[in-house]
Amino acid sequence: STPSSSSVATEWLKGKSVDECLKIKNTDIAAHLKLPPVKLHCSMLAEDAIKAAISDYKRKQTASS
Repeated sequence: STPSSSSVATEWLKGKSVDECLKIKNTDIAAHLKLPPVKLHCSMLAEDAIKAAISDYKRKQTASS
């Protein structure tokens, strides 16, 4: 379920702005994949990865300017 959650998140990120990407929530991913409650942590990992990547991107943008 984690690879599926990450794959969905990756597809949804393509072509979106940073602000749009931050609107992607684990609940949206879980609903799309129809994840059972015991697998919700997989969609949470995907959301956490999005937030971490954006945080890293913003930090690097600030450092280079």
